[in-house]
Amino acid sequence: MDHDGSMTSPLVASVNVAPIAVLDHRGRSVTSAIGKQPVAGRVATVGDNLAGDDQADRSVHGGPDRAVYAYASEDLEWWAGEIGRPVPAGSMGENLTTTGVDVTGATVGERWRIGTVVLEVTAPRVPCFKLGIRMGDPRFPQRFARAGRPGAYLRIIEHGELAAGDSITIVDRPAHGVTVELVARAYHDDQSLASRLLAAPQLEAGWIAWARSHAS
Repeated sequence: MDHDGSMTSPLVASVNVAPIAVLDHRGRSVTSAIGKQPVAGRVATVGDNLAGDDQADRSVHGGPDRAVYAYASEDLEWWAGEIGRPVPAGSMGENLTTTGVDVTGATVGERWRIGTVVLEVTAPRVPCFKLGIRMGDPRFPQRFARAGRPGAYLRIIEHGELAAGDSITIVDRPAHGVTVELVARAYHDDQSLASRLLAAPQLEAGWIAWARSHAS
């Protein structure tokens, strides 16, 4: 919402990518591409990535069902208030920093048209220790999980190009009502909700397996 009370049009505030780099973690080297940085110009989708982007551990990031990660600029601003310093675009390792989109409230399976690309929401992000490295706080992943602002992974449905400033248009939204927030809440807070996740066939495959194993 703008300062005058009007709603902000949904758009991409920043496109962020990074290659795999070596990070220090408690005296040992680990690889990660969490250090996303904004890039200018139009960015093409390539395979299961944006051009110039990568993931080091595809068991938890990347692949066809987690090709692109989106996080809301409004949530970055919330975090800035929580930790007392600016949290710029890309800080959460997101590829797309959005404005005017309820990313966590997105329905699993809803499709976003951005530029000439179509993306489909698949799952929330579950933080790992590398987010703690990125944020300079080893306890940050736990804080992130408790905050209920996980952002959303998306799969690429139609390849093309996108850029900062592009509008985000929701072109389809399933009626099952399973949201990114519900998936995250079922995992972190209330596993009795697991069976509800099975109503969303578009959910990332690992989450479907988890929901089946925890369904009552």
